[in-house]
Amino acid sequence: MLAMRRLITVLSTAVLAIHTMSAQAQDRDISYNSHVGKIINENCVVCHREGGIGPMQLENYEQVRPWAPLIQLRVANRQMPPYAYDHGIGIQDLQGDWRLAQEEIDTIVAWVNQGSLLGDTDIVPQAADLRDPDEWNFAPQFGQPDLIIASIPIDIPANGNDLWSKPIVPIGVTRDRCLKAVQVKPRGDAKAVVHHANSRIKFLQGDGEIEHVSMLTEYAMGKWGELIPEGVCRTIPADSVIEWNIHMYPGGVGATAQGEVIKNNVVEIGLWFHDEEYEARADLYQQDLKSYQMREGYENGNLIVPPHGYTMTQGFHSFDHPVRIDSFQPHGHLRMNAASLEIFYPTTGVTEQISQISNWSATWHHSHIYDPDVAPLLPAGAVLVIKQWYDNTANNPNNPDPDMWVVGGSRTGDEMSHAWIAVTHLDDAGYETMLAERKGKQERSVAGND
Repeated sequence: MLAMRRLITVLSTAVLAIHTMSAQAQDRDISYNSHVGKIINENCVVCHREGGIGPMQLENYEQVRPWAPLIQLRVANRQMPPYAYDHGIGIQDLQGDWRLAQEEIDTIVAWVNQGSLLGDTDIVPQAADLRDPDEWNFAPQFGQPDLIIASIPIDIPANGNDLWSKPIVPIGVTRDRCLKAVQVKPRGDAKAVVHHANSRIKFLQGDGEIEHVSMLTEYAMGKWGELIPEGVCRTIPADSVIEWNIHMYPGGVGATAQGEVIKNNVVEIGLWFHDEEYEARADLYQQDLKSYQMREGYENGNLIVPPHGYTMTQGFHSFDHPVRIDSFQPHGHLRMNAASLEIFYPTTGVTEQISQISNWSATWHHSHIYDPDVAPLLPAGAVLVIKQWYDNTANNPNNPDPDMWVVGGSRTGDEMSHAWIAVTHLDDAGYETMLAERKGKQERSVAGND
């Protein structure tokens, strides 16, 4: 019933949005050539094109027009573009945010309501920037990666049970380096079968033992990448190695699933480094990426989602020093459908909502990267409150079998309950400095608006 009510709410919201567009959109004549084509080219064609992962092509008016009512519905209820992050709750200033602006949504809704007209044929919409889908996401901003680290090739069958590959690969850096950005990218058709690809930094000892150092990065299906804020260092130590943990699902998951054998499946990590001058700075704070669990022991089968039922998990984490939360990425599998991040301040008893994702999907994992000017600053003792929800009913479109009991585990058919969170570790002086800088910016902003 909860899932049905949620579905009804989503559809009702979409219908309401369709009929209550902004007055500005209602009062003007909207056409494809003058208004809508540019929005679709900038936000949709990257996937909805020949050879793209979208189920239809939307590269011109003739292709778009038959799908106009469906486009209106998906845009109005914010299902497309696929970036599930709730509006109006918590922090909204994110880097790598795919969501449409409300004005763009209103424009598309009005266009369809007015008959989905082509418009003036002398006007040509701005063309889509059709970069190679296998290009690195941060290449336009930083150029090609400074270093690319590939996993060991492995063949993936067309069907069967989940597979894991855990090769150890040298990183190839001879001095400590600070990351500027990092992206994990399965090659070609491997995107459909790579469920996740975690990489841990380790040292090989002379006796053959492996010493764990830290997490390098995490990848799950659909993830864009990670940007490390100015003034911090996520360190890759000299002479270290990567231990991969690549989880693959034969046949694939989601719209890109091929259901075919994939030969020589390879996953690559692209690394962008700061220069030596930056790395020599004495004022850098350390950032790390870790998995924050929500239920102790869930990975051993203790998370239970009953058939045709629901489950909610939550976890609590605090620090003995000030920190800044730089990004938040919930993780689950096919039954997970929502997540949230809150902060509880014991000294005041106040709980602050930071992020809410109400229509989460396992085929689009997003690391929600907060703008550094608004990223949560936590004093020592503040508590992260992480929650996730699971829907094991037939109303969950991602659910392969609502008759199953679902337990915690690593297989695609199991469930997980944790969040990947990037944290910058501060001292008292750095915390107070950041607070003062934010207060100064706010005061200048208020003064500028007077």
